[in-house]
Amino acid sequence: MTAIFEKVALLGVGLIGSSMAHAMRRAAVASHIAGYSRRAETLERARRLGFADSLHGDAASCVRDADLVVLATPVGSYATLAGQIAPSLKRGAILSDVGSVKSAVIRDVGPYVPEGVHFIPAHPIAGTEQSGPEAGFAELFDGRWCVLTPPPGTDAAALERLKSFWRALGSEVEVMDARHHDLVLAITSHLPHLIAYNIVGTADDLQTVTQGEVIKYSAGGFRDFTRIAASDPTMWRDVFLNNREAVLEVLGRFSEDLSALQRAIRWGDGDALFNLFTRTRAIRRSIVDAGQDTAAPNFGRGKQKDQ
Repeated sequence: MTAIFEKVALLGVGLIGSSMAHAMRRAAVASHIAGYSRRAETLERARRLGFADSLHGDAASCVRDADLVVLATPVGSYATLAGQIAPSLKRGAILSDVGSVKSAVIRDVGPYVPEGVHFIPAHPIAGTEQSGPEAGFAELFDGRWCVLTPPPGTDAAALERLKSFWRALGSEVEVMDARHHDLVLAITSHLPHLIAYNIVGTADDLQTVTQGEVIKYSAGGFRDFTRIAASDPTMWRDVFLNNREAVLEVLGRFSEDLSALQRAIRWGDGDALFNLFTRTRAIRRSIVDAGQDTAAPNFGRGKQKDQ
């Protein structure tokens, strides 16, 4: 494949950044891949893995002459990074990101984008509970969705170029309004993570009372919660702080539904429980049918690709 971009700068070389580098190598869509981390130890680990052509401890030098710049750090750091790189962004370059929230990204990064630079936020809905440069792999985005949330007035040619880039990395691409994205992800990703963090925290409190039996006798459902709750704490702290309105909205709805479920159990309403479980089982089947997971048992999970 002909390179879509001459130089791509990845500001962040953790799970998503390193996976993008591997996927770009596989698809040959970039002539030069530059990586940035503020930590020397992370740069050294990335250097040993060899997925980037150049590595930088300075964000401005990393983005110089880049045709595509991708913010791939926790979203709470975006404003600072945007301020650091703004003077070095090349006219005509595309500035994008991989954050799980989009309205806050537009709010925090937008004011720093120089004239002539195309700002197109993105969210590849893919990930694992692992983090760091070693966690990346080229197949992470295969068959997964990448949502682009271009602000009004975005250059059409730049948008098509970014679509082509993500398709080359294996993704299906959808264009969506940023606020709508944040509401959708609040229910499909953010609330499940919040519940997982909470239930595992409760279990941690209880294990001293049960002499460690919560951990010793963990069933499959609890193990799945612990997998989600093992996700990067900095990233998820920033997600909840920057998508608080949508998360609180769906959390309120969830709390109401949980109260109804509590009443059904208390009053022995077996029909209500059966109807709910039947409806939710159908949702699981539709996810499998859509190719977003597999019906095969997989308690170890391995490189799980849902975030």
